[in-house]
Amino acid sequence: MTMARGLHPQARVADYQARGWWTDETVDQLFAQQVRTRGEELAVVDPANREALLGSPPRRLTWAELDAEVTHLAAALLDLGLGRGDVIGVQLPNAVELVEVYLAAWSIGVVVSPLPMQYREREVLGMGTQADFAAYVTLARWGDRSPAADVLALRDRLPSLHHVIALGPAAEGGDLAEGVLTIHPASADDTERARLESHVASDPNDANDCLTICWTSGTESEPKGVPRCHLDWLAICWATVDAPRVTADDVLLNPFPMVNMAGINGMFLPWLRTGCVLVQHHPFDLPTFLAQIATERVTYTVAPPALLWMLLHNEPLLAQVDLSSLTRIGSGSVPLQPAMVRGWQEKHGIGIINFFGSNEGVGLLSSPDDFPDPDERAQFFPRYGAPGTTWSSRVSEWIDVRLVDLVTGEDITEPGVPGEMRLNGPTVFAGYLHGERLASPFDERGYLRSGDLFEIAGDRGQFLHYLDRAKDLIIRGGMNIAPAEIEGLIAEHPAVVDVAVIGDPDEVLGERVAAVVSLAPGQSLTLEELVDFMRGQHIASFKLPERLEVRDDLPRNPVGKILKRLLRTPAKESS
Repeated sequence: MTMARGLHPQARVADYQARGWWTDETVDQLFAQQVRTRGEELAVVDPANREALLGSPPRRLTWAELDAEVTHLAAALLDLGLGRGDVIGVQLPNAVELVEVYLAAWSIGVVVSPLPMQYREREVLGMGTQADFAAYVTLARWGDRSPAADVLALRDRLPSLHHVIALGPAAEGGDLAEGVLTIHPASADDTERARLESHVASDPNDANDCLTICWTSGTESEPKGVPRCHLDWLAICWATVDAPRVTADDVLLNPFPMVNMAGINGMFLPWLRTGCVLVQHHPFDLPTFLAQIATERVTYTVAPPALLWMLLHNEPLLAQVDLSSLTRIGSGSVPLQPAMVRGWQEKHGIGIINFFGSNEGVGLLSSPDDFPDPDERAQFFPRYGAPGTTWSSRVSEWIDVRLVDLVTGEDITEPGVPGEMRLNGPTVFAGYLHGERLASPFDERGYLRSGDLFEIAGDRGQFLHYLDRAKDLIIRGGMNIAPAEIEGLIAEHPAVVDVAVIGDPDEVLGERVAAVVSLAPGQSLTLEELVDFMRGQHIASFKLPERLEVRDDLPRNPVGKILKRLLRTPAKESS
């Protein structure tokens, strides 16, 4: 199977292009533009610890040098018979080579399906079968295993898979399994460049062509493929350009795997759109991360809330590092603690930007420009389309947002009433891979069902307040409890580093509230102490935890989301 051309209906394309929300621009054209205008300027920087990870020294490439290597790789992919609509699985860490694979594949119409480095044979087989991987690009060696050899062993069970490719200098040396191809980064020669230029001229990309198949997080069910094209990627990237106000003068430090909305839209596309510098980081290592900020003079990065909370309370550590270049930090995926957002702004002059997004195309961002009050920025998102309110990001004019009562199906217009957020507009994807086999993610009016519960807030109804995933609600004695609300309150406790709230089955009440936490080093916490702390926050008594479990770490998937299904599973069953 190859991906058919044109993900979105032509009527939608024509409508959105007429409105100026979509254009004919493609991602490969963006890259070519940056090469033309910034050829000799620095473009991308490897992780500082690359030698330890991959056995080769870190590299720094200009836009022209990057283009030369991208062209060489694109020509190599063409030599393998790969082309328009073919899907390749890509499993690489954040390094120069990952950037090159994306740009090379897209230049010839090949679709990239990125997988986190933590994924093993089970995930590769499941996703490769769904997407019909024609090739798989990975490493010869990663730690104590060979991802390339592991995938090669699946070849009999993946009939679409024709090539397993080990990419990068790390492929040099060591024993490779027979049948694994190697491609080393190199500058294109005149023949390769001429071949690629001829191919592109004869078969140019269309903005509606598929670029990526990313995968839903799979925190509660099997992952689903999320195809996205040039049109919807380039529309939603304006959200992550406008909110942090990224310009060509910025230096971005990317610690998130470039496998989904956070890494691709949060860092990669803003870099490509503005022509700034992209500094890669992988896997997350705090000393390396802080050293990169100082050495590379990073101006903008992203980090999970738990890390920002920990750093804020580690004054001795922060006193030893130079964060003077850093002006803002993006965070999100869980509710932010107001004290954390406030602390970074007041103590260090750094604005925390609150992100809420999904692979399907949700993109809410609370920026310091729109939310100068850090407490409001931590708790609320802009309600696009709220009467009498304007926002700084252009996507606020493009996206139509509704809250829908899941019982009555009616639109919610009053504050304080929980409802599912639904939206449509140019940032939203066209539908799941093999969507004909799945329940539609769109409602009867064509709006994306986000699965997220929000309520209207603010003195003018101008905000949205996140409550929780609709399916995560705890129903205790007929009362609905949003775990995210309780998690936000527990996260304010100074001993707590990470928290998840789940429902314990109960024969009488249906469910009872349970809190699973990890604590700061040297700290302890009892259920009684936690309940006393929360009573001081004037919370309804039925929302108080009735069980507390302390763990060293909470289980997360490769993109950082807590796996609540593992917390609900007895240890003896999950081992």
